[in-house]
Amino acid sequence: MSLSEHTTTFNIRSATATDIQNLNWALEVLACELGDKYRANTTILSDACLGPNATCFGLIAQKASKTIGAALVSPVFSTTNGSSGIYVSDLWVSASARGSGIGRALLRTSAKIGASKWKSEFVKLTVYADNTDAAQFYDRLGFSRAKRDRTCLLSGVKLASLIGDAN
Repeated sequence: MSLSEHTTTFNIRSATATDIQNLNWALEVLACELGDKYRANTTILSDACLGPNATCFGLIAQKASKTIGAALVSPVFSTTNGSSGIYVSDLWVSASARGSGIGRALLRTSAKIGASKWKSEFVKLTVYADNTDAAQFYDRLGFSRAKRDRTCLLSGVKLASLIGDAN
């Protein structure tokens, strides 16, 4: 399922094979802006978004064929909410396009696709504590901050050890 949103100033659509390079570029820019390492590449993103066992979908926002925004979205299920939702792991809008409604439109399109594809009833995301501009943007949209949540990650050798653990 893919939806697209057209306005008089920009277009948002589901990323296709021809968009993977632009999606990769946008997400790499986001990582750089946040001071994060970027370990994905076009092959990894293509498999994740478009492969036979796709685990997410990507969105591209363009203005006059220039990529000005992107999102990467995955399904999630919550027993607390008792429903499916979407997790927006990455949301990027170019510095020159911020404040023009692209971030909101990317989230709206993500939510529409999630509702259509997985009957999602909520949107979940993480914002870095030091990213005050993003936090204010999410606050304006009405996101609430979970007071008890704490993000925990297991990867690399420690994940391999867990997977290989016979106990």
